[in-house]
Amino acid sequence: MNATQQYVLLLGLALGTVGVVLCLYGLARSMGPTLREPGKDVPASAGVLSRDPVWGRYHARYYGYALLFLAFDMEMAYMYPWAVVYKQEGLVALLDMGVFLAILFLGLLYGWSQGALRRQ
Repeated sequence: MNATQQYVLLLGLALGTVGVVLCLYGLARSMGPTLREPGKDVPASAGVLSRDPVWGRYHARYYGYALLFLAFDMEMAYMYPWAVVYKQEGLVALLDMGVFLAILFLGLLYGWSQGALRRQ
């Protein structure tokens, strides 16, 4: 597949996506207007009105957990395509993944040194 065919395929996928979105929007609009009800804008949990303020704050210690989760989530997101390409590329792909994992390991060491893995 040459570059022109790839761009035509990409354009077709983009147009198809826009078409599906517009069709779903039109279908939702054709079913009728949305009804404004005063109870829809009230924050509630399981049918019970919330006593706590809606804009609650989270403690800063969860920031480290979030960063570590993102680091390892990204690792898994890149491991699957890498495993497919590994057979074709060979040692170059292995070295690239080694560098990627080393950078993630440095992030893990930093999080460990900052106490992000300590139970609180």
